[in-house]
Amino acid sequence: MRTALKEVKQKTCKACGGKFRPSFNSTQVVCSVKCAQAHAPVNQQKARKAIDQRERREIKVRKEKLKSRADHLKEAQVVVNQYVRLRDADLPCVSCGRFHDGQWHAGHFRSAGGHPELRFEPLNIWRQCAPCNTHKSGDLVNYRAELVRRIGAEKVEWLEGPHEAKRYTIDDLKAIKAEYRAKIKQLKEAAA
Repeated sequence: MRTALKEVKQKTCKACGGKFRPSFNSTQVVCSVKCAQAHAPVNQQKARKAIDQRERREIKVRKEKLKSRADHLKEAQVVVNQYVRLRDADLPCVSCGRFHDGQWHAGHFRSAGGHPELRFEPLNIWRQCAPCNTHKSGDLVNYRAELVRRIGAEKVEWLEGPHEAKRYTIDDLKAIKAEYRAKIKQLKEAAA
């Protein structure tokens, strides 16, 4: 039994705009060699762009592999600090209680260096003006008094109490970054 060959549909040439039937390839986009030569620069630009995009992705992957645990720790801290500043955008400085037009920090009640297990604990980090955080070393006396008003004495005592040591792995830090990026997105959507 013989089957009839399916007739090839006409296409429009990408170079000259004329109609043609592909003769050798169903992906053919030009009608002749002359049109192919005229259309070649367009293809080269697309190919160059695709190659450049692939190279950028590969470089990004290689850079990610070269990052140390410390690099991931810094990135996670930056994202958490950004979240805290957005979360507390309507609150005054946790230490001095004033609003100002200067720079805002995400100040830790229990320092990240002395208490790494509380480094990413949201109850331990609050928006703080740069003078209080930098020049007054956090102004912890006033910080604690305001913290008791904001979260209660029981939670402040929990922050001050002993905690199990924590060493974050790279996967933990990536998860923290992803979690707080999602929270930042939610805050920005709620504000919009």
